[in-house]
Amino acid sequence: MIENLDDALARAAVIIKDPALIRRIVLSGRQRTLVPPYKRIDIRPVELKGVIYLQVVSHDGKQDFTKNYLPDQFLLVDLVRSGFGNIVVENHEVELSIRITKSGAAQVSVQTASNSKSSASNLSHDRRKHRLLGENEAIFKELGISDKSGKLKPSRTDKFLQVNEFLKSIDHVLSEELKSEKKIAMVDLGCGSAYLTFAAHQYLKNRGFDVTTTGVDTRDDSRAKNTEIAQRSGYSGAISFVAAEISAFPKQQADITIALHACDTASDDALAWAVKSKSRIVLLAPCCHHDIQRQLSDIPHPFGLVTRHGILKERVGDILTDAIRAQVLRILGYRTEVMEFIAGEHTPRNLMIRAVLTGAPAQKRDFEELDSLIKQWGISPVLIKQLESEIETRRHRALS
Repeated sequence: MIENLDDALARAAVIIKDPALIRRIVLSGRQRTLVPPYKRIDIRPVELKGVIYLQVVSHDGKQDFTKNYLPDQFLLVDLVRSGFGNIVVENHEVELSIRITKSGAAQVSVQTASNSKSSASNLSHDRRKHRLLGENEAIFKELGISDKSGKLKPSRTDKFLQVNEFLKSIDHVLSEELKSEKKIAMVDLGCGSAYLTFAAHQYLKNRGFDVTTTGVDTRDDSRAKNTEIAQRSGYSGAISFVAAEISAFPKQQADITIALHACDTASDDALAWAVKSKSRIVLLAPCCHHDIQRQLSDIPHPFGLVTRHGILKERVGDILTDAIRAQVLRILGYRTEVMEFIAGEHTPRNLMIRAVLTGAPAQKRDFEELDSLIKQWGISPVLIKQLESEIETRRHRALS
């Protein structure tokens, strides 16, 4: 819904009128031609000596700056006017999201707050929740997710939650598939800043496994930085990093292959690598499905209606891409699930493909369904090209 920015901010002011009921306020991004003073600001109510304040934590990309304001001293509009382009305000009933468009209007989205029936916000200054890996872990301090005292930095909350929710999927497959193992080899493809790499390694270590981990990313500066963190954290020999394209990274033994938000066909590269390496478990959260989206030109009847609007066409491309990925894994002997691994409020890319190698034979129908879908939409998925030999071998067995 597009509306006047002042009207949208007035709606936001109503939602946060009662400070005690505020769950969160987040400002991020930037408006066109403007540069906000910080990369992100997180705001929540806290109770200090019986008085409710709004705690404003501003992050400049290197450190956090925290300041507490009495509610009547806080003006959301001033922060918005400083250049932020995205605003989220949430109380115990409703969540309002505002994105400021190029024209200066407000694109508004309203939804019921998650767990809306729960009680009002916890106003304690130091809130703690049970996670598979706590915020006070030494590795989170080293990575800058937590401060030196072990307290989670508000600007890193989304990343912290993404990592912990991803760990739940690792925990799930450990309990089902690897509980009797002592040694585990794990590979993180497209590891980037290696938040997940280090966290997953630490979690497996906490569970008592003898784990070796390899992080792969194209950037050599990331490799150097992550290697330095590994050395400082005492992980030398247990965690190593390689600067390479995923498609060029040599096959190696892997019990668990993970990939968090490998962009576009890098996710296909990760799946192909895992299959060729006979990885026993694959956990992949894809990102940016541009390849299939670009191929959607001759839309089959009656789906022209569905793809008429750009945002819907984009989502159809997402669905086709991940449906094909899941079916290819199924054909190649993996038990495959597609699911959300975290709430969408923490990342819009919240889908996960979870696959466990069982070696189950493919059926003729599996190929018929895949072939029909590809032909109907006139597309050429990268993953099928990458795994053509493996797919055709399984096809021959299914049809013989």
